[in-house]
Amino acid sequence: MLTGKQKRFLRSKAHHLNPIFQVGKTGVNENMIQQINDVLEKRELIKVSILQNNFDDKNEVARELAEGTDAHVVQVIGNVIVLYKESTEHKQIVLP
Repeated sequence: MLTGKQKRFLRSKAHHLNPIFQVGKTGVNENMIQQINDVLEKRELIKVSILQNNFDDKNEVARELAEGTDAHVVQVIGNVIVLYKESTEHKQIVLP
């Protein structure tokens, strides 16, 4: 689990990022989870936006993505989810 201090730090790092993935009306699927996992390995911190045609609970979508990729949900704000996963080969972010 991430501490409050670590989440604040990651939120500040994610502020300038643009969402890379979009969850549409079909919801979360295996292909999407695999792609997000690959990008998390390279970037460690990403944003995922939930489109308006997706009627799933956004916290549930965040939980599904986090469980599928073994990542941490840093924040769910509006229709945007911020995910963090420590990279094994491309470590860039040092948590406080």
